[in-house]
Amino acid sequence: MHLAAEQKSADVTDWSGRIGWIVGLLLFVALLYWLMREGWKWRGTLQSDLPELPTVPDAPGAARLEMSGRYHGSTTAGQWLDRIVAHGLGTRSKAEVTLTDAGVDVVRPGASDFFIPAAQLREARLDKGIAGKVLTEGGMLIITWQHGDKLIDSGFRSDRAAGHAAWVEAVNAMSHPADAAPTHSTASSKHHPITTEGTAR
Repeated sequence: MHLAAEQKSADVTDWSGRIGWIVGLLLFVALLYWLMREGWKWRGTLQSDLPELPTVPDAPGAARLEMSGRYHGSTTAGQWLDRIVAHGLGTRSKAEVTLTDAGVDVVRPGASDFFIPAAQLREARLDKGIAGKVLTEGGMLIITWQHGDKLIDSGFRSDRAAGHAAWVEAVNAMSHPADAAPTHSTASSKHHPITTEGTAR
């Protein structure tokens, strides 16, 4: 009986220690979350001078390219860890992206939509990551655009990554028309919308 009582007491003491450890861990996680949230708000305050984002025009024109995938965030151009959070640009989300003669329309279920006018497009390229998200080399489509006095990189990943190259070609043709040689994909897209929703991944 004496040994059984000692064993029961030891079990109770051990269980209390586990509860304390779990509570401490939860408090630590909550503190980290609070610090991250405050850092996010502070960054948003620092970026409060960023102008409101343009809205899609009433008649943007026919689709040149369409893409379903994910929006992975925006950063100051050339600084892939300098995340921009103002106006919802820091929120990762699913995205339906359409390129027209008017620009790039980004529709995001559950997050704020935004539009990049054609006149503000600067270039597009393939890269491996943005804002803490790293993929394989060339796995991320980066569109660089001008907003106010700030140059921004926005990162996208299509569900059909093989279509990224067509986006790079089309966006660069729009942002540097004098340097772009006419191609079948860009010339015919004025009359026949191109989609990147093929079978290749």
